[in-house]
Amino acid sequence: MQVKLREIDHVVLRVADIERALAFYCGILGCQEERRVDDTRLVQLRAGRSMIDLVDTSHPAVDGGAVAAGGARNVDHFCLIVDPFDETTLRAHLQDHGVTVGKTASRYGAEGAGPSFYIEDPDGNTVELKGPLGR
Repeated sequence: MQVKLREIDHVVLRVADIERALAFYCGILGCQEERRVDDTRLVQLRAGRSMIDLVDTSHPAVDGGAVAAGGARNVDHFCLIVDPFDETTLRAHLQDHGVTVGKTASRYGAEGAGPSFYIEDPDGNTVELKGPLGR
């Protein structure tokens, strides 16, 4: 049998403050809250066809300790496709919310090369925002 992978289904992020993370991912990036599992403080967000799961590390039911600190990371980065990718408008929106936006460059991903830049969420996780192929 050959395993055939199609796409990333979801990413799970360990966050220190669930409400602060929700304000960032839903309020700034436009994700939609889809499901909560209150006994583990898991919140699942819809990000297009994919999911971003947030796990609140301050909740006693969550194993694994606190969010990585002092330069340590839980994840290197993950990438979200933004379509349409209007760099000027997107950059202004993020900066209006106090988000530092990195340099735009053409980077290769699942759909090929396209413009992208890096930002950080409130817990220091790096998020790449990328335009679709050929844009």
